[in-house]
Amino acid sequence: MLLKILLAASLVVGTVAIHAVGVDVLLRIIVRSRVLAISGFQRVTPFVIGLTCWLILVHLTEIVLWGLFYSWQGCLPDAESAIYFSGVTYTTVGFGDLVLPREWRMLAPLEALTGILMYGLSTGLFFALVSRWIRNWMQTNAVPELHSAAPISE
Repeated sequence: MLLKILLAASLVVGTVAIHAVGVDVLLRIIVRSRVLAISGFQRVTPFVIGLTCWLILVHLTEIVLWGLFYSWQGCLPDAESAIYFSGVTYTTVGFGDLVLPREWRMLAPLEALTGILMYGLSTGLFFALVSRWIRNWMQTNAVPELHSAAPISE
């Protein structure tokens, strides 16, 4: 039982470590490329697409980590099934067409909880970056007379 708890904790730590490295790499690229200063739909769109693809790649790596663990432990018939199960669990889709053996079944909710937290981190990062680009656009395209106009009295 203690071994299973340690293995489960290792999977969570490994998932968070993969996510941290993925975000670190992304932020270093963003800072180096000075992409936070840009605005405009055409200039921002390639970066939003790249950001989306990068975050999906990070999450897929985390899903594969769990799937390979399930495969290594013989929890599911083959690696493809294990990665599929991991994907539907991590994303909290939870089809239920595959289930873990009784001795490992507590890993499924732990993986789902970990996936939710990692999606929250990705969503927060995505929101912060897109908000910055929108703010840049608004500052670039602000109409000066709207800011200095007196309030309308009724």
